[in-house]
Amino acid sequence: MLFTSRPPNQLTALIQRLWPGRCLLCGEATTNKRICAACQQDLPRNHCPCPHCAQPMPAPAATACAACLHRTPIFSRVIAPWIYALPVDHLLHRFKYHGQLGYGDLLGSLLAEHLSTTLTEAQRPGLILPVPLHPARQRRRGFNQALELARPVAQRLNVPLESRRLRRIRATPEQVQLNARARRRNLRGAFSFRGTCPAHVAIMDDVFTTGSTAAEIARVLRRAGAERIEVWCVARAIAKTF
Repeated sequence: MLFTSRPPNQLTALIQRLWPGRCLLCGEATTNKRICAACQQDLPRNHCPCPHCAQPMPAPAATACAACLHRTPIFSRVIAPWIYALPVDHLLHRFKYHGQLGYGDLLGSLLAEHLSTTLTEAQRPGLILPVPLHPARQRRRGFNQALELARPVAQRLNVPLESRRLRRIRATPEQVQLNARARRRNLRGAFSFRGTCPAHVAIMDDVFTTGSTAAEIARVLRRAGAERIEVWCVARAIAKTF
């Protein structure tokens, strides 16, 4: 069973290395060496996402959510299979801020499994572009979480992964405490793309919140030649407004 009353701790993170046939979340025996069927089933699925921004909706809808109807996103669509809630939020937090890369590998593999079963080969992009960190922040953190999540996805889908042409050229404050308007101002001019972009690309990130980062990158990619821009994330944060 999945322990949803508390976040996974370092002991459970060690289980995978010591006993590779055990679930990374609960420690029960599993055959896929990462997560047992019960824990995977208990992850908070985004069952009724908005077809544009993946905002969780109360029921399947043919039209977009109110925010997207008010302002159509510059990107084509967001794919975020899970909701940013227990235990996914804690897994991402421990992966991103505590360097527990095993959780990143787990989440990236789950995202890869979802995409491989929902996208045909014709629907797959020509390039995956992880959201870049500014070099100074990446040196402090030691890794780029979006790139680590993208590795198993690119391998499973057999889609090229490029981590150098899309760059963050301006250091910006953390987005966590900013509202949507402040996030948009914070990110203006923060990214650049070198060369010509394929017509169909996917931006990879960990969580989709307001869409400010994806929108700013999408504008850069549009100027570089992209026509269809998707955003792939592990989770969608529930938002009332943008």
